[in-house]
Amino acid sequence: MGIKDNYDVIVVGAGHAGCEAAAAAANMGCKVLLITMNMTTIAQMSCNPAMGGVAKGQIVREIDALGGYSGIISDKTAIQFRMLNRSKGPAMWSPRTQNDRLKFAEEWRYTLENTPNVDFWQDMVARIIVKDNYVKGVITAMGKEFYSKTVILTNGTFLNGIIHIGEKQFSGGRSGEKAAKGITEQLNELGFESGRMKTGTPPRIDGRTIDYSKTEIQEGDKPKRKFSFLDFPIEHKQLPCYITYTNPKVHEILQKGFEKSPLFTGRIQGLGPRYCPSIEDKIVRFSERERHQLFIEPEGWRTHEIYLNGFSSSLSEEIQYEALRHIPGLENAKMFRPGYAIEYDYFPPHQLELTLETKLIKNLYFAGQINGTTGYEEAAAQGIMAGINAALRIKNQEPLILKRDQAYIGVLIDDLVTKGTDEPYRMFTSRAEYRILLRQDNADRRLTKIGYNIGLAKEDRYQELLQKEKEISEISELLNQFYIEPENSHEILEYLNEQPLKTRQKAAHVLLRPNVKLENLRWMNPKLSAKLYEYAYEALEAAEIEIKYQGYIEKEIALVDKMKKLEDIRLPENLKYENCHGLSNEAKQKLLKIKPQSIGQASRISGISPADISALLIFIGR
Repeated sequence: MGIKDNYDVIVVGAGHAGCEAAAAAANMGCKVLLITMNMTTIAQMSCNPAMGGVAKGQIVREIDALGGYSGIISDKTAIQFRMLNRSKGPAMWSPRTQNDRLKFAEEWRYTLENTPNVDFWQDMVARIIVKDNYVKGVITAMGKEFYSKTVILTNGTFLNGIIHIGEKQFSGGRSGEKAAKGITEQLNELGFESGRMKTGTPPRIDGRTIDYSKTEIQEGDKPKRKFSFLDFPIEHKQLPCYITYTNPKVHEILQKGFEKSPLFTGRIQGLGPRYCPSIEDKIVRFSERERHQLFIEPEGWRTHEIYLNGFSSSLSEEIQYEALRHIPGLENAKMFRPGYAIEYDYFPPHQLELTLETKLIKNLYFAGQINGTTGYEEAAAQGIMAGINAALRIKNQEPLILKRDQAYIGVLIDDLVTKGTDEPYRMFTSRAEYRILLRQDNADRRLTKIGYNIGLAKEDRYQELLQKEKEISEISELLNQFYIEPENSHEILEYLNEQPLKTRQKAAHVLLRPNVKLENLRWMNPKLSAKLYEYAYEALEAAEIEIKYQGYIEKEIALVDKMKKLEDIRLPENLKYENCHGLSNEAKQKLLKIKPQSIGQASRISGISPADISALLIFIGR
């Protein structure tokens, strides 16, 4: 059977955003065409071979909870798992995997090829087909026309991409792959505003030439855990990562290349990621530091290729090579390829609705780095939401807009659309004002029912959620039924630097103490311990957090309820802000630009003051 000419959804680009978009729309029953310039690089990990991290790990768990694939595929290809920030409160815990780069891409392609309703086409999309401000399909470089009801652009770093290595520069969307031409120019003609951004990647090292005895070993967590809330076995052996450091000699060598660096000579115009700077950027911005930490990360089980995390650079390959050989453990290192910087086009995201549909062209969605984000996780999150909303549009159903108190994904999209970004956006826990509610442990409890109701999360996932909810409730009941006796707890509490009990207390009450964990209670009451062994780890962890942080959780819920009053006050789409006399001129300009959907969204726009909000409320008769 040949390629169909008409689809419900066309997804342009098969990076992390495109893969999640195609999978979501297809699993919701839509006919999907995924167009990529290279079928062998579907879901390519262009930069570091890792998923998750601080706040990013929460996003991967949210994608999984909705019914996406990023978590499952990360788990199946993980060579190491670590839960970051365990020394802090549970709102900060962030899962991260180190992944086998080749297996990750292979597993994504296998998954998509075995997803009903997904067709593939290898080609470059040169233009979109637009009629009466509605997108109707795409035209490829080979002149093939494909028609569809919706189109999702997930072009990554390929739009007019330029790669920089020292004084060399050449067109490319990624090392060894050509850039995409035509889309930016057409969108500009249609009235879209575009800009340039920059990102970079470090050199790849031959692991056989590294002296690991001069580095610090970093093992994975034991027992190994997972991103996905689904129950399936993971048997792979974990591989260690290693830590080393730069030094003044390394910095001195790198500085020799600054006069020819595209970053400092002005050849790179795009803004780079503030929170993942190149090594040359670090030396300039943190000149007082004598060393910077580097992570030696394996690329897979069956390769010697090493990713040198923290050493992203666009300096000449000669300078990179000379500097590498003065880093402890890398004195005899050989490079597989040098690091490079890449500049690419993006479209400021204030031009989008909260559904990720563009304001100018109906049924056209943007997801991923085209919206000014950085990172696989942020891209995948936008991809799944664009795929969901395109599918809901096809079905004539209400769109799905996750709120800031529901998900990090909601924070991400609201930040992009409401505040915009002129530098690559990266998610942090500090961006979420309700992060005690948005923990990694409860992503399924927040989102799986939503995914199930829209037809994305499947029955097995929903049943696992119901079982987990049942277990959490039973564990909480047990902790309120069983008591801890003073004589059985004295030594353990003393060891934990906690005051001894004067009278018997409920286990739940003892758990409220700062240094006491659920595992400590097992030793204080053997009968309780026997009962708790019947429950899954995830349910035990969730119940413990819920009891221990109940006061903080209740305060945050109260704050959410208060803010919802503002979110519930809707603003008409064509409100004449210029006629509101109490608004400042800056407020009028920004409100006309963003066109917020609610008073709550308006209040988060940069430059909108409380006085502006009061004037707006009066203007709309509230």
